[in-house]
Amino acid sequence: MTAPVLRARDLGRRYGRRHALQGCTLDIPAGHVVGLVGPNGAGKTTLLSLAAGQLAPTSGTIEVLGRTPAATPGHLARVGFVAQDTPTYAGLTIAEHLRLGARLNPRWDAALAADRIARLGLDPSAKAGRLSGGQRAQLALTLGVAKRPELLILDEPVAALDPLARREFLRSLMEAVAEQEMSVVLSSHLVADLERTCDHLVVLVASRVQVCGEVEELLATHHRLTGPRRDADRLPADQHVVSASHTDRQSTFVVRTSGPILDPAWKVSGVDLEDLVLAYMSADAQAPARPVLEVRR
Repeated sequence: MTAPVLRARDLGRRYGRRHALQGCTLDIPAGHVVGLVGPNGAGKTTLLSLAAGQLAPTSGTIEVLGRTPAATPGHLARVGFVAQDTPTYAGLTIAEHLRLGARLNPRWDAALAADRIARLGLDPSAKAGRLSGGQRAQLALTLGVAKRPELLILDEPVAALDPLARREFLRSLMEAVAEQEMSVVLSSHLVADLERTCDHLVVLVASRVQVCGEVEELLATHHRLTGPRRDADRLPADQHVVSASHTDRQSTFVVRTSGPILDPAWKVSGVDLEDLVLAYMSADAQAPARPVLEVRR
């Protein structure tokens, strides 16, 4: 089995008395485009900053590509990171950004970078401060992929973009993934974007991993049950209740199970990715599901 690209065990980061991340345990497998989703304040940005080596944990451990994040310059070169505000230097031109990338990254692919800029129709002499939000995001993505990383970490890179710019950014991302066969962790609160790009999902709520697994398998094992009102503890033991809602006469559950649902009282329907994410983020969600710590391929 391939070693995970990211492994966290009881990981935490504290600022004074405030915990930005606490007790996070997670394995992210190699060879996937992984969507990291959760409500504001769940710890997504903190987790990704820890993975990129920009922060140090105050508790627990984290390994990226088998080592402590940013342990050495060589290890740092194996990881690409695009932060939430897609940082660029306003006073530098696109060409100067690419030259800087070449100086800082030993695995830099100058031909790839130049080709991406040309395909995007960007003027190398244009200063970053004069680019649109979508163009700056594309420049930041170019800087990330041209260093030829084994793992690319993206922290909500399209959050501030309009729908067209988001679509173009994600299309460029998937082209880069296909060309380079790198692993990607993409944080986003836009589930539709995750549906287009991700084959693996992590839901993080209040620092805890609620569910982790391949999207296809998760959708196949989650179901919505609707029927006469019933308490959750009357469901079979193999039907893990993710969320529950009730009226005077009717109950609706989202459950996770790998077995058949045989009770004829239930109307059984599937869930889409947004339904699944919202169920785990719901305030009515039951105890967290056990994370998928081993992914067989």
